[in-house]
Amino acid sequence: MRFITFRRALAAGSSLLLAATPALADIPAEATQKANSAAVTELPMTDRQDFDFAMRGFVATLEDPIIRDADGKPVWDTAAFAFAKGDAPATVNPSLWRHAQVLGKAGLFKVTERIWQVRGFDVANVTFVRGDKGWIVIDPLTATETAAAAYALISDKVAKLPVSAMIYTHSHVDHFGGAGALTSFMAKDAPIIAPQGFTRAAVSENVIAGPAMGRRASYQFGLGLPKGPEGAMGSGIGMGVASGGRSLIPPTREISKTGTELVLDGVRVRFQITPGTEAPAEMNFGFPDWKVADLAENANVSQHNILTPRGAVIRDAKAWAQGLTEAIDFFAGSEVLIASHGWPRFGAGEIAEYLAKHRDAYAYLHDQTVRLMNKGLTGPEIAAELTLPPALAAKWYDRPYYGSYSFNSRAVYQFYMGWYDGNPVHLAPLPPEQGAKRYVEAIGGSARVRALAENAFAKGEYAWAAELLDKAIFAESSDTRAKTLLARTYRQLAYQSENALWRNMYLSGANELENGAAATDPTGGAGLVSQLPPSDLFEVLAVRLDPTKAGSSSAVLGFAFPDKAQEWTVTVANGVLIHRQGLRDGRQATLTVRYTDLLSALFNGQSLAAKVASGDAQIEGDPTAFARLVSWLDKPDPAFNIVTP
Repeated sequence: MRFITFRRALAAGSSLLLAATPALADIPAEATQKANSAAVTELPMTDRQDFDFAMRGFVATLEDPIIRDADGKPVWDTAAFAFAKGDAPATVNPSLWRHAQVLGKAGLFKVTERIWQVRGFDVANVTFVRGDKGWIVIDPLTATETAAAAYALISDKVAKLPVSAMIYTHSHVDHFGGAGALTSFMAKDAPIIAPQGFTRAAVSENVIAGPAMGRRASYQFGLGLPKGPEGAMGSGIGMGVASGGRSLIPPTREISKTGTELVLDGVRVRFQITPGTEAPAEMNFGFPDWKVADLAENANVSQHNILTPRGAVIRDAKAWAQGLTEAIDFFAGSEVLIASHGWPRFGAGEIAEYLAKHRDAYAYLHDQTVRLMNKGLTGPEIAAELTLPPALAAKWYDRPYYGSYSFNSRAVYQFYMGWYDGNPVHLAPLPPEQGAKRYVEAIGGSARVRALAENAFAKGEYAWAAELLDKAIFAESSDTRAKTLLARTYRQLAYQSENALWRNMYLSGANELENGAAATDPTGGAGLVSQLPPSDLFEVLAVRLDPTKAGSSSAVLGFAFPDKAQEWTVTVANGVLIHRQGLRDGRQATLTVRYTDLLSALFNGQSLAAKVASGDAQIEGDPTAFARLVSWLDKPDPAFNIVTP
């Protein structure tokens, strides 16, 4: 009865829409129900192969699904998506609901006689390979707590063995952040293997733009959202990112060449290097004696992102496709395929088809985006036109649960052409608030914009309603009526979305409109700060220098780090901070301090003055020079607004 009343309000396009209670207004509208019903008819919903693959070899899961930190605080719930049973509710795209049903299965799985995986304990998988004397651990998850829980589970259900080797497939934190939990179980001189460039990429990739990326990552992964049919439905390649502690044990060897072979604890491993694809440093590898291939994060259970919504350096779609072509030949004949996310695949024919059609999705994306670009279409125009061919769209692993053609085609365009589309009107567009004020005035004022948006909402034209309301809010930030309707609009878009990340971002936008921006910490604290090299530290300081605070002042300061056996000179002039290795002439002061103490002072709020007073640090020259430098630094905002001015 409540739904019928709400539909009448929609049909009328009246102010009843704005007067409705939030619970009533968030019921899926008729247009959303129709869109989700249509999605079912377009997909092979009777295909159950993924369910078979995902459950094959299930051993056990945790009796208590909650994984906690040392203080008892929950960092992960392995049963968080147990609600995804039966048919999809009206609030979730049926394709995404099905995907969550497969992806949400958590526990220990036996893949082969020598390989086990723990899945669903984090956004990624951790793989345990039985060596002659211990476990070879592949990708020890994001958090130390989830990695410890995975190790405890396999120790209890299979065998408690030392960690005889560790492999990091690539440089993203969800594949190495839990390593610190396994140090006490590592055999003496256990090798740690990673692709060339791993160490720098792992620590540095998100350092410069870390605060902005972190804020946007909270939208991408829905970190402030409840999990459920009205909230987050995972992240497309995993059900969410675990909180908890992060760590990094640097590798003892980095692999630089495809074809390299190593014997780790009696197990022969053969590597394929794939730089510039999903991560700056990444590699696939195989166990040729067992006909098993590990495709890292280069092959997934979903389209991946060429440019992540959180922000990152654009990936090369052409190189990604070429890397998969090489993998098809490199791992020819493999009978089992595992990866860093999702579930395995079994059978040489199935694996060959999967890799080929997954490759073709990236190749088609690249080639057709460039073809249309060369005919004069811009990024948004290509995004509106480009779709997968039916033969690829029918494959679940090419569906847009994580990445999407709409987003990725614009990324390919930007990879080649940049953000500018060639139209001079876009050379110097008005800032959002200025442009919105004139836009709203030209239409006839806020009330007129809201009326048009209400009408669009009633027709199910949610993208147009959102565009109108976005202008209204940026023109007048206190327009609560527009905020209320835009939040409801975003929820309808979320309910229709097949893409888990888009759903998270729509719902996060609605949450900000209703409750304001909130700080979240997607990094799990400062666990990786100790690995930050001095050169990167000074680059961070450079992008935090506020020229209005520094004014016309200048400084030349020296830094000596006895624990690093390094010396640096920092120069500030013309609103720019430059760093050079070595102590240069002309310094006003030199600070001698343990590098770890400086990091603690800058990032953890510990007192550097206390270190100087105790003699643990020394300043030679003007003692006020470093205080002036600190006073010129800006502080990032971890909770800046996104959908409001």
